[in-house]
Amino acid sequence: MLNVAYCRVSTEEQAAEGFSIDGQAEKLRTYAQLHDLGPVTVIQDPGRSGKNLERPGLQQLLAMVEQGHVSNVFVWRLDRLSRNLGDLILLADTLGKHEVGLHSFTEKLDLSSATGRMFYNILGAFAQFYREQLAENVRLGMHQAARQGKWVNRPKFGYDLLGGELVPNSDAPTVRRIFDLRAQGLSYTRIEELTGVKYSTARSIAHSRIYLGEVLLNGEWFPGNHEALVSATAFATAHRGAPPWQRRSHHVLAGRVRCGLCGRVATIRYGREGRPLYRCRHRGAGCSQPSRSAVGLIHAVLLGLRLVAEDEELQEAVRRELEKAVGSGAGEPRRGHGKAPGIEDLAKRRRKLLELYYADKLSAELFAEEEERLSGQIEAVRRDQKERQVERSRMSDLAAKFEEVARILREMDVERLWAEATDLERRVIVEELLESVAMYPDHLEVTVSGAPRLNVTLEEVGLTGGWQFRGVGGGI
Repeated sequence: MLNVAYCRVSTEEQAAEGFSIDGQAEKLRTYAQLHDLGPVTVIQDPGRSGKNLERPGLQQLLAMVEQGHVSNVFVWRLDRLSRNLGDLILLADTLGKHEVGLHSFTEKLDLSSATGRMFYNILGAFAQFYREQLAENVRLGMHQAARQGKWVNRPKFGYDLLGGELVPNSDAPTVRRIFDLRAQGLSYTRIEELTGVKYSTARSIAHSRIYLGEVLLNGEWFPGNHEALVSATAFATAHRGAPPWQRRSHHVLAGRVRCGLCGRVATIRYGREGRPLYRCRHRGAGCSQPSRSAVGLIHAVLLGLRLVAEDEELQEAVRRELEKAVGSGAGEPRRGHGKAPGIEDLAKRRRKLLELYYADKLSAELFAEEEERLSGQIEAVRRDQKERQVERSRMSDLAAKFEEVARILREMDVERLWAEATDLERRVIVEELLESVAMYPDHLEVTVSGAPRLNVTLEEVGLTGGWQFRGVGGGI
């Protein structure tokens, strides 16, 4: 059986008190030696908070306790285990159930007596009180700083944090330009092209009141001490949206069309004659995907829906692939160059490792290292099994969804319904029955809900003339 010394220190404690893990481990080894308890295996959680039990070292210790490998646990102080009273009580119950002795170097506890257990709970309450008081002091300090106009987070784009105050830096002119461009009605995609600032960053800048000279805390804005980069008028103008002549209603396929080369969502553009075109966001900046007519893409969608509804050979092929995935494909374990060991094999290795340790053929340090490695492998196998189970469930749901979609499509004349539907009704059809349309230089890929990707040639949908179905492509 093992004697385990559990050592934890948070970054703040070590910086403030020099409360090192090595120092704790040395004291606990000395304690075990003085009490003739034998050699000690050290488990560490460096830089980890004691607010909960989600720590790798502590979880490893609990796993060893539950497997019956531990006789004594040593800690420098009870708050090394946890600063939460409920967690300390839970840990004490777990150790007691497995007849594991708990030794605290500082408090000198004996949990076998009622007095010792009462003292244990009192110390746990003080540990929790210290943690909660510290959190309250931090929140109070942040609120006070915000009310004094100070920024309490990392500096935003356009500012540096110097001496606790925000100071405009060399990116400040770019911030002002983003607001100016937005006020002119330019999209964030166009702003990214003109300024080099990413779409998400530009949008975040345009919606942040920090550039009005304000500071934020818990969703509330306060007057700040720093210099504003834009005026209230400029901020309001940037949020009026695009001018009326630039506004267009969303196209029926908006959000469903992607570039097959780079994976980005394609945006709708209008040509000189007002014809809608889908264009890759990255076109001209690393992607060579040509723009495609929205009319041609709609033809591809209708073709895909009709094929799923009418092509019985295609339907059977889809069913076979889905059944195969549910029955075996999704359940195959992941393998590398050889067969991966299962949980039973790893458990046997762990038992053999324990036998070697009991026979004094392994040092405590080497045992702890191998125990941690095997525990990690067992956990990885369990995760893999869970992922395969989730995948089987997903494929089963997909099979049911395919049958539902195929039934709906068989009962409706898709092309006639589309021709008679309003834009809003067409949007409903797309959202319910279509997953995506991917554009490639030489073909399109249409994914109907619950079905595999369908390869459609450009000629089939009138982009270059002619009609001829090419077949089913891609995986499920």
